Amino acid sequence: MLFGEGPLGPDVLLIQRSTRGRRHAGQPAFPGGGVDPGDGGPVGAALREAAEETGLDPAGVTVLSALPELYLHHSDNRVTPVVGWWHEPSAVHAASPDEVDSVERVPVSELVDPVNRFTLRHPAGFAGPAFRVRGMLVWGFTAMLLDQVLREGGLDLPWDPSREEDMPPDVLDLAARG
Repeated sequence: MLFGEGPLGPDVLLIQRSTRGRRHAGQPAFPGGGVDPGDGGPVGAALREAAEETGLDPAGVTVLSALPELYLHHSDNRVTPVVGWWHEPSAVHAASPDEVDSVERVPVSELVDPVNRFTLRHPAGFAGPAFRVRGMLVWGFTAMLLDQVLREGGLDLPWDPSREEDMPPDVLDLAARG
């Protein structure tokens, strides 16, 4: 989770995964991926993956913390969220088109705007926080983590969790692929 000071105030870096991908196709996410042998652990993996996926310069990032490992039952993955501050932002783009369709610096003000927040219902019974920002529907693990970080950081604004929407069919089709 990379936060920085953008042109519209504090923001967070999100990617839109490639719709051609095998896993989590088309989903908004934080840059990241698996730990490679030379990474030295989750922090090294996070910086390497962010550079590979978005073209950012890791030298401009101060790592603040590695959060406790989380197990995601649905995807059978263990995830260690790494939080960083982008003290020297660099240009970003979809640097790995096979993995990433687009890259966005999403202002925190847009994420906390109650107009952009709702509860998303998945036909399998999952219901959780979601955000509609920058043309993206942010849901699932990414939305849950953002929701918690914004709340714990005292940045969130009151929003109506009873405002519910069903998962759109196009998003559901992509999610069904993996």
